Amino acid sequence: MLTSDFNKLNPRMLTSDFNMLFLKYNMKREPIPKEYPVHIVRRGVRGMSFACDDADRWRNLQILYYFNDSSSRLNWFREVEEKRKNPKEENNYFFSWPDSWPKRKPLLSIWAFSFNHNHDHIIAKELEDGGVSKFMHNSNTSIAKHFNERHGGKGSVLQPYALKVIDSDEYLKWVIPYVVVKNTFEMHPKGYKWAINNFEKAWKWAVNFPFSSLADLIGERNSPIVDVFRLKEILGTPQQIKKLCKEMIIIRKEIKAKKFEEIRNLSHE
Repeated sequence: MLTSDFNKLNPRMLTSDFNMLFLKYNMKREPIPKEYPVHIVRRGVRGMSFACDDADRWRNLQILYYFNDSSSRLNWFREVEEKRKNPKEENNYFFSWPDSWPKRKPLLSIWAFSFNHNHDHIIAKELEDGGVSKFMHNSNTSIAKHFNERHGGKGSVLQPYALKVIDSDEYLKWVIPYVVVKNTFEMHPKGYKWAINNFEKAWKWAVNFPFSSLADLIGERNSPIVDVFRLKEILGTPQQIKKLCKEMIIIRKEIKAKKFEEIRNLSHE
């Protein structure tokens, strides 16, 4: 899928090489070649949040897991909670799979994700034709239904999702730190500027942030939501991953205004 020259790339080369990627980028849906992962961005309507607090985010985390399945069910949350709260159940953890359901058959292999204030990011590879479309339709419907019921709203709370095929090493090497570190740093209580100026402290906080897959990527957590094997194979050890993420954050600070704007457009900001 991705070239064997990946590890030879210098992240600082990317600030000049991105011009080629900018010309290819647009917000329309792209056909999804089976051999490539995709970068999916889901935003709230009018820039509004579709997760007002951690209770909403925990629910959306469950949706990320339970709706990544070829079968769908109406009363999924009630059935999950019944199993989880049953004292006779041995496997009553947060992502329990009810025994009455068919064996889980994921639509996507989710490589990475992060939840932000008014949008989220997913890096995934389709496991069956139409998997992205089915997953996004079903999960968006569930998110909107729960949000409206809990907060007294009605109608759509999400924009149509944006998608970019990750068809190059350059984009993959940019987008993983962007999703699991840059976006997670934006959720830091002291703000993004503080986080990038205090990288080590912010990194420790980000590893413990439950609504990002950074901890899974560096081996600090083993969530059933993500499959990080391929990313680890490409990006290397936890130390190498941290070095890559830090370099990309520093480069981001150093990019001139015009270049920064182009990268923001590429990254759906």
